[in-house]
Amino acid sequence: MKVEVKGGELPPEEIERYKAYMQEKYPNRRIERLTLTVDGEYVDIGGVFEHAPFDRIRRITGYLVGTMDRWNGAKRAEERDRVKHS
Repeated sequence: MKVEVKGGELPPEEIERYKAYMQEKYPNRRIERLTLTVDGEYVDIGGVFEHAPFDRIRRITGYLVGTMDRWNGAKRAEERDRVKHS
């Protein structure tokens, strides 16, 4: 994780605490870059997360689904026969 400090200086121990805070706050996300902006006695924390893959989610007949691999034949036919708008 790349760390950038703007507007002042922070001791290495404090930077490590901010890194640990962000990792604890977002345990399922990887932080690519952390920006710490010093404003007097306050520090603003900004983070950029690594790209996370996205699966397509469809809304079909009231259900949110990612893939149709577990559907039975009737549900597959319903999806095949529906009118698709572009």
